[in-house]
Amino acid sequence: MRRKYISQVKFFSARSIRIFLLFFMSALIGSAAGKIVSHHIAKQSALPSSSQSSNWGLSFQEEGKRPVGNATIEELSRYNAFYAENTEEKKIYLTFDAGYENGNTPAILDALKKHEAPATFFVVGNFISENQELIKRMEAEGHIVGNHTMTHPDMSKISTQESFQKELSGVEDIYKEITGKEMTKFYRPPQGIYSTLNLSMAKEMGYHTFFWSLAYVDWYQDNQPDPQEAIEKLTRRIHPGAIVLLHSTSSTNAQILDELLNKWEDMGYSFHSLNELIEHS
Repeated sequence: MRRKYISQVKFFSARSIRIFLLFFMSALIGSAAGKIVSHHIAKQSALPSSSQSSNWGLSFQEEGKRPVGNATIEELSRYNAFYAENTEEKKIYLTFDAGYENGNTPAILDALKKHEAPATFFVVGNFISENQELIKRMEAEGHIVGNHTMTHPDMSKISTQESFQKELSGVEDIYKEITGKEMTKFYRPPQGIYSTLNLSMAKEMGYHTFFWSLAYVDWYQDNQPDPQEAIEKLTRRIHPGAIVLLHSTSSTNAQILDELLNKWEDMGYSFHSLNELIEHS
């Protein structure tokens, strides 16, 4: 009887161990699968959901290399949107946001002309209506005038195509009145706030949306960046295929642009129009 009891104990002990091991392995497999699924979901959610708003942001991980954005170049391409070009060529795409005019734009245009550097100026409604001669100069000197909306609102809060279209078509109409030409359908969301619904609406209107891969805090009128610090930061973070965002209201930008463009050229960079980026996409 004692031998039979010992034998049963050994049998159940071995069986218990096998069951425990089965549960343990199942748990490990389930955990790993869960991690794989979670990672997959995270990758798919890099862009905000349809009506969810997001602020465009960048993470600079290595000097001289393209930063990581809220979404990848590939994800944005589904909406005809860009934040940089996927290239190793030392190309720079210069862009300026123009919310109003305070006397700095002519000096910026002078520097661009000196270097034969094309740029895109994303203008707000009041800028384009109040600065017609500057708009004509931009157009005559080979720059693109892009759309930064009529009133510079948080566009992610606009949920209807009609309201979205109104913000862009108003700028289009003024541009045509001034130049007699149709506006190039390039759009930049005010403050970089967007949703995938907005991106879809812009695409529906035939627009390409442009974020950026290099910018710095240059928009506070009463707290302008130190010129040399600005040059150091902008040269250190430049990278192939960069879409650079500067503000035309910045006195620092007006002061340093000629020197900055010189430094970028000395680093082997050349300046290109966003039209070229579109053609290569």
